[in-house]
Amino acid sequence: MGPLAGVRILDLTTVLMGPYATQILGDFGADVIKVESPDGDVVRQIGPARHPDMGPLFMNVNRSKRDIALDLKRPEARPAILKLVEQADVLVTNIRPRAMARLGLSYEELAELNPRLIYAALVGYDQTGPYADRPAYDDLIQGGSCIAHGFVRAGGQPSYVPAAVADRIVGMAGVNAILAAVIERMRSGQGQKIEIPMFETMVSMIMGDHMGGLTFDPPLDQGGYARHLSPDRRPYQTQDGYVCALIYTDGHWQRFFDAIGRGEMFTTDDRFSSFTNRMANIDFVYSELGKIIRTKTTAEWLDIFERADVPAMPMHSYESVMQDPHLVATGFFDTIEHPSEGTLRQMAVPVSFSRTPVKPSRPAPRLGEHGAEILAEAGFSDDDIAQMQQNGALCAMKKD
Repeated sequence: MGPLAGVRILDLTTVLMGPYATQILGDFGADVIKVESPDGDVVRQIGPARHPDMGPLFMNVNRSKRDIALDLKRPEARPAILKLVEQADVLVTNIRPRAMARLGLSYEELAELNPRLIYAALVGYDQTGPYADRPAYDDLIQGGSCIAHGFVRAGGQPSYVPAAVADRIVGMAGVNAILAAVIERMRSGQGQKIEIPMFETMVSMIMGDHMGGLTFDPPLDQGGYARHLSPDRRPYQTQDGYVCALIYTDGHWQRFFDAIGRGEMFTTDDRFSSFTNRMANIDFVYSELGKIIRTKTTAEWLDIFERADVPAMPMHSYESVMQDPHLVATGFFDTIEHPSEGTLRQMAVPVSFSRTPVKPSRPAPRLGEHGAEILAEAGFSDDDIAQMQQNGALCAMKKD
């Protein structure tokens, strides 16, 4: 049932950041009602699919939700959305604030209807600054928050991390903020508006590592954590592939050198002999380690690292990670039967609770799949629902 059982979330989000946040809340037991436009969330169309509008990216950020498709631009849909707001604990949106205001769904309007409502706005930028009205996407925020610059400082070309890390990190930050507001409401009985900006959230995370000497006034250097920026901080090439290892503490390094029969290096080469010296010579340290790793196979190194108690992992591909022995043993990747999409692989909820266990409550929904059910629960009659379908305010799920 999950620790959030009994909490109702009204999900007015699209693409990735917002849907990922609300999926986490749904996995934790909340009743999440996803409100889509008649055209549906655009990510429904991304990736290979068995049926139109049910792509894998959508299905992997929209499980544990029910779905209603409302045309919020039609006045006939307003009674429905207001009734859902009235009965919600939390409304989550990543629609730009001006657009929400045009729809008559600003916090100020909805708080009059439901003073206990927690209104969580996932926005691109702090709304008090000059960027407030700009659109924000993961690529832009990766560049603006210095992620791309980090690749330059590490000796490469400006690059984006090949995953929507800003969307997902800010989505998790949104979950944190929402749950904090839920806890505060238990004391005050009042809702509130919270804003979670992508830009500031990601700058806070990245610069937490890389402020360096810029922390001081005047600056002591140009910023940047040397170990993270070393050009040889990457998976190490072996004779037959790659291995990921972090030889970090004095104990790691001593055991590593002992394991390869070169134990004297830890005491005779000052560049390896202490944490401070290794940080001061990090490029040399990682470069030399790379030369050593090339002398054996991946399997040999993984065995050596395990026996020496040095942290190491194989470098997985998207396919091989599904066969990782640890993930197989814990059942992280499971198969489910989707009502329309057939057999699917699904990832487990990575968090565990001892008393209120969590698991996905339902697979990702078809567009408008639960519209009539949701409105009936909200108090609308069959005639009301039929009328909304007839005038286009409510869109029913398409038949195959």
